[in-house]
Amino acid sequence: GRQDKSAHPFTINFARDDVRITTRVDPNYIGTALFGTLHECGHGLYELGSAPKYERTPLAGGASLAVHESQSRMFENLLGRSLPFWEHFYPGLQETFPAQLGNVDLQTFYKGINKVAPSLIRVEADEATYNLHIMLRLELEIALMEGTVAVKDLPEAWNAKFEEYLGITPPNNALGVLQDVHWSGGMIGYFSTYALGNLISVQLWEKMNADMPNLADQIRAGQFGDLLAWLVSNVHQYGKKYEPQELVERVTGSKIDSAPYVRYLQQKYGQIYGL
Repeated sequence: GRQDKSAHPFTINFARDDVRITTRVDPNYIGTALFGTLHECGHGLYELGSAPKYERTPLAGGASLAVHESQSRMFENLLGRSLPFWEHFYPGLQETFPAQLGNVDLQTFYKGINKVAPSLIRVEADEATYNLHIMLRLELEIALMEGTVAVKDLPEAWNAKFEEYLGITPPNNALGVLQDVHWSGGMIGYFSTYALGNLISVQLWEKMNADMPNLADQIRAGQFGDLLAWLVSNVHQYGKKYEPQELVERVTGSKIDSAPYVRYLQQKYGQIYGL
């Protein structure tokens, strides 16, 4: 595998053992590259974890786009925005950026990367508002398919919904309707898989922590071998063998459910904001 820069982060694989990721860089905000890289790592590790016997068969790769996004969102947020993760890595980040972070303590940094606020760009949205970005896109996709919104009217419709859901209006189309690559690439209906991925990620995370009660301590110590081994054993190795609902139920004991995700948000952000 390898990593390169691109206008929009993505993962591509040419074979089971040749998986490549890209990320984008904002010179004024490290989180853009950092969390974008973690997100794509989740995708890449899923592809690498598929059983070798499935290579060059229809069973190779992820079970679905939603399950794939569960892996990327897990690495980006449940792992990458967690306090144990940064208890291990933050000293190194401070050493790399002493002028910017040398006087910023861990708790301030942790709260900063988990700040809840309306944002223009989906891939930079916090966990609490992210699904609002997905709702907006899905509703516009449905309107496009039903013919109630024309393509030429998308910018206006986008801005209206953005104001309704997030209380802000994009200043231009680059920060609005044109920010994603999906529609121009013909990927209509893709965005909902991110929301489903959020739900699945927490269900898997809860089960993983139940199976490994010391997982947080392992993360805090910079040990990720058991975490990845659990994912390979329970999810990655099966490729497309199981339908998404069947896979999630096999692993967690229940079908895709929003309750664990809501519980996760309430617990995490309740602690951060003292709610």
